[in-house]
Amino acid sequence: METLTNTLRDSKAARWTALAVVSFTMLCGYYLTDVMAPLKGLLEGQLHWNSSEFGFFTGAYGWFNVFLFMLIIGGIILDKMGVRFTGLMAAVIMVIGTAIKYWAVSTHVLDNQTWHLILWDVKAQVFMAALGFAIFGVGVEIAGITVSKIIVKWFKGKELALAMGLEMATARMGTALALSTSVPIAKGFNNVSAPILVCLIMLCIGLIAFFIYTFMDKKLDESQAAFDKANETVNTEEEFRIADILKIVTNKGWWYLAILCVLFYSAVFPFLKYATDLMVQKFHINEDWAGLIPAMLPFGTILLTPLFGNMYDRKGKGASIMILGALLLIFVHLVFTVPFLNHWIIAILLILILGVGFSLVPSAMWPSVPKIIPEKQLGTAYSLVFWVQNWGLMGVPVLIGWVLNKYCFIGYFAVAGTGFITSQGDQISQVALSDQKTYSVSEVGTISRKNDDIKIIQFVKNDAGVVTSVITASNDTIPSEFISKKALKNAIKKNEIEVTQYSYSDKGNIQSFVTDKGEKISKFNNVFSFYNYTLPMMIFSGFSLLALAFAFLLKAEDKKKGYGLEMPNIK
Repeated sequence: METLTNTLRDSKAARWTALAVVSFTMLCGYYLTDVMAPLKGLLEGQLHWNSSEFGFFTGAYGWFNVFLFMLIIGGIILDKMGVRFTGLMAAVIMVIGTAIKYWAVSTHVLDNQTWHLILWDVKAQVFMAALGFAIFGVGVEIAGITVSKIIVKWFKGKELALAMGLEMATARMGTALALSTSVPIAKGFNNVSAPILVCLIMLCIGLIAFFIYTFMDKKLDESQAAFDKANETVNTEEEFRIADILKIVTNKGWWYLAILCVLFYSAVFPFLKYATDLMVQKFHINEDWAGLIPAMLPFGTILLTPLFGNMYDRKGKGASIMILGALLLIFVHLVFTVPFLNHWIIAILLILILGVGFSLVPSAMWPSVPKIIPEKQLGTAYSLVFWVQNWGLMGVPVLIGWVLNKYCFIGYFAVAGTGFITSQGDQISQVALSDQKTYSVSEVGTISRKNDDIKIIQFVKNDAGVVTSVITASNDTIPSEFISKKALKNAIKKNEIEVTQYSYSDKGNIQSFVTDKGEKISKFNNVFSFYNYTLPMMIFSGFSLLALAFAFLLKAEDKKKGYGLEMPNIK
């Protein structure tokens, strides 16, 4: 009988083409994952979100993956049904979630609605956008584990780490494009929802790309079956069983890698959600191009991740590479913590160093999973790692948003020359408030939440009963978000509030801002919250330090069990 020496995976053109197709789908997914990160200021200005609401929305990414175990279920489906079925399912889920998110941000149906959840109230728009993001999160994470298994299927025993590095680099290109283009797109169309529409279109194209890949995957299976038949090769590996989950979660090496993963990514991805705002707040960079600096990080990984992956393939030292990456992460976040180091050149240098660290760890971490876990359990093993990771991706943005609102808020400021425009279209440079102080529109802390000297005598509500502003003793009208909750409660206790005036527009927005001089301001543009990011950066530094500890534990476990993490991948 004639023997076959090659399968489709032995064709360089075939396996690299397959990699390019699935990597493009992941690029589209990562674009949507980070497209809202640079829009934090615009969301506060146009849709009146605050940092806690932004954190709630960002943390929604992991809702279903964590609490409904959708990632683990997805991994089981992957091992049972294969990459073609699971990949198409994931791509469709991504499109559905993005469509819901776009509708929530673009529609006016949800304006002025507040829904009561189990423990708290949340704006309807924020909740529906978060729901869409949560559904999308299920799709993109299952797509991630599917693509990981696809790469192992095509590249095992070959350029595995290089292939994974190139896939991650392509996906990070989506992150870079999101960070650098979302604000220009939103401002170009004068609509914060426009970048999400671009994402929706891209994901539809990504779905088509993966559908094309399924034909390649089918041919690969056929060539493998022909190879096995011609060479009388018997597949002795047992099929995946549910009981195999227990084998995975009782593997100490797997746990060290999974915890390292969640700590490392918790110090990077949530940081990127707030990085553009950090550039504006601490480094005083113009919002229009502040996203370009964080975008340097994923652009840097495009070159470095494949480079380090190729190094791992040929030279080994996977555990050592992860330790070095964690050390760089610690250095970057600690320097970001120092308040007086606020020159934009420092920001660029730190992001570039972070890009090196961000390339080192994933380039060695993901190709190390097949060395610890058998291939038949690989889909579930990856899904469990992603599930652990999603605890961080869900919880850390919420934590940072809460910390910013609770402990780091300083006040409000407006861009000089454009912050306040009178009803006649005249720009004014100063505003006098009831505390008898005069503020410049370019001055940080125009009205501070910490200022409890303003005596409040009236609420101003919209037709939905939501407080939109308050009237002070000096007859100033001030938007309610500019007054601390403590001040409102004190005013109620002192019976200083008399609800007699209602002022609202058709969207429930503030109609006017009146100074004690009688100047009526009908347009409130470019107003931003001002925060001190020192405490959040200390939190990110803490995650980085813990990641380093688990990288050392993983290296020690590898030395004990002989996984071969320090050995080359190419045999």
